This record gives sequence, structure tokens and C-alpha cells, in this order.
Amino acid sequence: MKKLTSKQVVVFLALVLTLIVGIGWYYLLLTGFSFLFMSIGLVVFLIIAFYIIQFAINAFILEKIRPLYKIIDFVPPTEKETKLKLTPGFVELSQVEQDVEKWAQNQLQEIERLKVLEKYRKDFVGNVSHELKTPIFNIQGYILTLLEGGMEDPNINKLYLTRAEKSIDRMISIVEDLESINKLETGELKPMFSVFDIVKLADEVLELEQPLSKERQITLINDYKTDKQLMVKADRKRITEVLTNLVVNGIKYGKANGFVKVGFYDLDDKIMVEVSDNGIGIDKKDLSRIFERFFRVDKSRSREQGGTGLGLSIVKHIIEAHNQTINVQSVLNEGTTFTFTLEKAR
Repeated sequence: MKKLTSKQVVVFLALVLTLIVGIGWYYLLLTGFSFLFMSIGLVVFLIIAFYIIQFAINAFILEKIRPLYKIIDFVPPTEKETKLKLTPGFVELSQVEQDVEKWAQNQLQEIERLKVLEKYRKDFVGNVSHELKTPIFNIQGYILTLLEGGMEDPNINKLYLTRAEKSIDRMISIVEDLESINKLETGELKPMFSVFDIVKLADEVLELEQPLSKERQITLINDYKTDKQLMVKADRKRITEVLTNLVVNGIKYGKANGFVKVGFYDLDDKIMVEVSDNGIGIDKKDLSRIFERFFRVDKSRSREQGGTGLGLSIVKHIIEAHNQTINVQSVLNEGTTFTFTLEKAR
């Protein structure tokens, strides 16, 4: 329904009051006054009364109720109308505020990323220093002993020179592993793809590790039961490195009279390789870090077992360079299982 304006309200009230006065005047006429005289007077009175009443209402009543009338008439603008009514300067200020807030959030994210990188850098430098420090100090000790008279004793000089050589070999292994990881990360060391039988390759790796497994009383098992070949497309040299690392890890951290088993699963377009053992296992809290450089679950025992602490990191990088995945599952004191996929040859 269309609402009345302020002027229309005034006119309506004036008409009502005028009508009331007119009716009163008419009753006076009926009391005996001249009809013509009363009629003319009524018309003149009504005209004058109309304007007087309109003026009075407007002056004394309407001015008091007009603010209330405006409140009653007020309809809150819609969100769209409000946005349309904003001044250009306010719109620009609002946009600037949003841009500043977005910039601040991006900076906070960048700061967090840099903190993570800085922590990684510090950890990496610390780990490299620690790993190299041990063989360097060993070499220094052996050489000082020889210089202080050990050279004169044939038994001592040969023993210490042999130990120094082992420490040098360890340093070379660490440097070569770091170089391999760097090349894999930068894409400089790309896989040289060829087609080969992954089951046969596993047999070769297990055969090479037989001496170590006998020393540790660990049984090596190829769990593939048929004579059917499983042909994959991958870098044979790098996958040999992957299998060797996983099998040797299983042997070193296995239990006496335990086993390390290699199994295979045909997944249509991929072959999944599984290397499992029933050794000491890995605590759940350490699983997410198992592929980090130099990360060792039990640092003292790990160094006793040998290795650079980079093997699993290299394994992960090699598999990812093949655009494949590797996963680990483990239960403490029950064993560990590594699984990775390779592209099946067509």
C-alpha cells in the first residue's frame, strides 16, 4: 500500500476538523437563523477555518511528530544499495584494507616457510659436521699415534693404517651419497630406463647379501612363487641400489634367527615390491622422519651398524625420480615393511 506524505496527512486532518465545524454550524442554522445568511457565512467560515486549521496543525502538531513519522517511514537499505551508496574514496579504502590484510597473511606464511628452511639448513649442516667429525678424528688419532713412534712397530702401523683407510672410505661414502641426493633433487641424475625382470634382480641382490645375512643369522627369502617373469621399466642400476639398501637395513636391524623377505604384487599397470622383516621395528613417532637425511631411530646403535645415515633418503629420491611412491609400515619390536611401485613394462 502506498504511504501518505506529510502534506497529505495535514490536508486530511484539516478536512476532518473543518467537517466537524461545518456540521456544528449546520445545527445552528436549524435553530432559526436565515438560511441564505447562514449558508453564505458557512461557506466563508469553512474556507477560513480550513486554512487556519491547516496552519495550526502544520505549526504546532506536525513539526513535533515529523521526526517520528520519518522513523516509521524508514526502511533499512539492502546490502547491494549500501554498496552502491558508498563513496569512491570509501570503496578504495576498503579495497586497500583487504589488500594489506592479504599481504600480511602472505608474509606470515613466507616467514614460517623460511623458518622451516632455516631449521632444515641448521639440522643438515649439524648432521654433516657430526657424521664427518667421527672419521676425521679417528684418522687424526691414528696418524698421531704413528708419528709418535707407532711407525716403528710393524703390527701397530699396519693396524692403524688399515683403520685410517676405513675412516677415509666412510668419509668418501658420505660425500658420494650427498652428491647423489643433490643430483636427484635437482634432476641432474635422471633415471636411465630399461626393461628387466625385477624378480631376477631381487635374486641377485639377495645372493650378494648372503654373507652379511649369515653373519647376523638372518634368513633371506624371495617370496615370488612362480617362474613367471615380472618385467618393469626402470633404471636397473638405481633399483638395485634401492633393493640393496632395504635388504641391508632389514639384516642390520633384524633379530637373530629372523628373516628379510622380498615379495611382489601385480597391480595391472604397476608392480609393487615389498621388503619386510621381523626385526626391532620403528616407533610410530619416528615413521614420518624415516626418509630424512641422517635421521637415525637409535643413533648409537645405527653408527655401530655402519652406513652413512643417507640410505633411505637416497631410496626415496630414486623412487620419486621414477614418478613412483614408497611407503613404510612398522610396529615396534615386531618388524618393518617397505613397499614401492615400479612401472610395468608393456
